Amino acid sequence: MKEKICIYPGTFDPLTLGHLDVVERAAKLFGSVIIGAAESTSKNTILTAEERVALIEESVKHIPNCSVEIFSGLLVDFARQKNAEVIIRGLRAISDFEYEFQMALTNRKIAGNIETVFLMPGEKYSYISSTLVREIAKYGGDISEFVPAPAVKIIKSKFR
Repeated sequence: MKEKICIYPGTFDPLTLGHLDVVERAAKLFGSVIIGAAESTSKNTILTAEERVALIEESVKHIPNCSVEIFSGLLVDFARQKNAEVIIRGLRAISDFEYEFQMALTNRKIAGNIETVFLMPGEKYSYISSTLVREIAKYGGDISEFVPAPAVKIIKSKFR
């Protein structure tokens, strides 16, 4: 699988240590990991797409086979444009599985040649979510245990 290109899509608002752990695991398995930051999302993001990309790029600069791009539209179309054969999805807990399973089957129906691979972050990150990080930051809590160092300052600035 080392020569294959994979896409790791998400909102990443913000990128968490759990996300970063999944990226590092994917980078060991695949020749190229493209992190796809969703440009438009139904979620109310606190960071712009450009801010999210800059944050992710700073956080993954130690991973040589990783790049970051903004995408819009269908994920499978983005994957096709990038010649990716695999979509990476992180699973933290059983509660993530039902939604992710539904998305994987839908993507398979649309683009049967693109596989979905589920990766779990390390146990110490299994409870972290971007939503949780935003909530903690909103009330002035310390988020440094949940996000890469470059994220702390920018997230705190959004809630001042």
